[in-house]
Amino acid sequence: MEINRIKVVLAETRRKNKWLAEQLDKDESTISQWCTNARQPSLDTLSNIANVLNVDIRILLHSTKSNL
Repeated sequence: MEINRIKVVLAETRRKNKWLAEQLDKDESTISQWCTNARQPSLDTLSNIANVLNVDIRILLHSTKSNL
């Protein structure tokens, strides 16, 4: 199940996993796991990701409501 949109937002902002890893002082494999939704970052980390990407934190999450 896809929970986050980190991979999509990185692509939209023309950033790479390596860049995000450097900004957050995290291992690239951790970023990769977040991007594939194999693991999820904590809410604090998600907030940090939003800050370094200069986006609203809500952009990083898939909506739980359908637009029907």
